[in-house]
Amino acid sequence: MSHCNCGPVRSDVTLNVSGMSCAHCKKAIETSVSILPGVSKVEAHVQDGKVDISFDPSRVSLEDIKKAIEDAGYDVQD
Repeated sequence: MSHCNCGPVRSDVTLNVSGMSCAHCKKAIETSVSILPGVSKVEAHVQDGKVDISFDPSRVSLEDIKKAIEDAGYDVQD
């Protein structure tokens, strides 16, 4: 019986984030989240108040990602 090793597991999530208003906000969030281990993609949409994130849940938790956004000075809405 063969085991499929199809690469890392990836989760995609969209978070609602308040407090973003400009390109600086976009860069601040993308930078603070992208340095976390296991995060493969971060894209902040200032006008929509949303942040799209792709990450490996075995390497970083959603809570850690939310904390990084909050530490950058923004509020994650549930």
